[in-house]
Parts: sequence; C-alpha cells; structure tokens
Amino acid sequence: MLRSRALAAAAVMAAAGAALLPAPAQAAGSVHLYKIYYDSPGSDTRSTASLNAEYVQIKNSTSRAVSLTGWTLTDASRHKYTFGSYSLGAGRTVTVHTGRGTNTAAHRYQGRAAYVWNNDRDTATLRRASGSTADSCSYNSTRTDYKMC
Repeated sequence: MLRSRALAAAAVMAAAGAALLPAPAQAAGSVHLYKIYYDSPGSDTRSTASLNAEYVQIKNSTSRAVSLTGWTLTDASRHKYTFGSYSLGAGRTVTVHTGRGTNTAAHRYQGRAAYVWNNDRDTATLRRASGSTADSCSYNSTRTDYKMC
C-alpha cells in the first residue's frame, strides 16, 4: 500500500513537472521556410519564366493568420526581399518567386532580373519585422534542384 502511494505521488509530481516545461516550437506551429527551389529547370536564360521557377516557399503551420508585413527573406549574399502589407493564412504556404509577376495571396514576386539562389550552396533566412530570425535553411548540393527545409 505504501509503495502504491509512493508511485502515485511520483506520477503526479512527474506530470506536474512536465506541464511546466515549454512545448516544442513546432507543436504550436510556426511560420517557417518550407522549400527552396534554387536551380530552375533548363538553361539559365534570365527569362521571366526561368527566374520565376527559382523560388522559396514559406509555410504557416499555425492555426491563425500571421502578418508578414515587414518580414524579410535573404540569401547569404544579402539579397533581400521585404514583404509589404501581407498576411499568410493559417495552414497556408506562400511562394516567393525571384522574377516579376502580379502578387497574389499564394504567390509573391521579388521583381528581379537576375537569379538570387546559388545553384550549389546558399542559406535562406526568414526574419520577422523586428529583425529576429524566424527560420534559416541551408543547402550544399548540385545533385538536386531544391531543398526541403
């Protein structure tokens, strides 16, 4: 009987202690880099189609919309894209293309005439409007054309 009370007390204390630990960031969801397609198909002609086939996807895995206004996406050479007034819906993904196009809820365009992402290695960094890092994703390979972050 004494042993079962001791075990029960230990179980209650362990559960209480676990409740005090912070939950993992992914458990509650996050806004994070999802995919970098760094080597657009075909020859690098700098055409709009080729530039827009180079992109980064950002996913909102939270259960609420998140304002990305003022957030930035940069590469290791500090090419920077800054989100204007924009909100990413709960569970949604936005694709940030290198070239020109018309912004929509699912697609944003940097408006560049040259490629941003190196075909062999680079690092994408997503920063909040405050400047703090939300996520970072690196790749170092010419064997594939994209990286799942």
